[in-house]
Amino acid sequence: MKERLDHRLICRMVDSKSQVLDLGCGDGDLMALLVREKNASVQGIELDGEAVHRCVEKGLTVFQGDIQTGLADYPDQAFDVVILNQSMQEVKTVDIVIGEALRVAKRVIVGFPNFAHIRSRSTLFFQGKTPVTPSLPYYWYETPNVRFLSIRDFDDFCRIKGLQVKDAVYLGTDKVVRYFPNLLARNAIYALTK
Repeated sequence: MKERLDHRLICRMVDSKSQVLDLGCGDGDLMALLVREKNASVQGIELDGEAVHRCVEKGLTVFQGDIQTGLADYPDQAFDVVILNQSMQEVKTVDIVIGEALRVAKRVIVGFPNFAHIRSRSTLFFQGKTPVTPSLPYYWYETPNVRFLSIRDFDDFCRIKGLQVKDAVYLGTDKVVRYFPNLLARNAIYALTK
């Protein structure tokens, strides 16, 4: 199975032997990559019972729970890194979740789809419809997303909340986007600290 580009780039952002918590870990592919490539100690929190089962089948430590409330029981600085990859747009209280993640870890890595990608913009403009794209693969009535955001939106959020952006990588379909990311990137990955 081919590794996802976002997983490979996140793996590069994680130091060897790190303590990692993956919020909304899905079926655990990213956690398995971190164990294999970085010898990281990983655990995940996932709401979907079937995804939790697939993680357990892979020998991964995962807890079934809601990432919006699941960090309260963790002590300060219990991890080196907390990851929210492709799950932040499903969170109702983003500032609280990121604040809690930065309480329990030194760094937070956030990955999200860019709603301002040119294909999404053109679908809205020319068709007058909510876009369905590889990064936003659901129709409006079945999406788990509670919000749609752009790279510029997230940059503003970080500035307003006083978060330090230590690294930012923008992704196209199969490569890194270096120019005009708010227009040309399908996804973004940020490494944040306080």
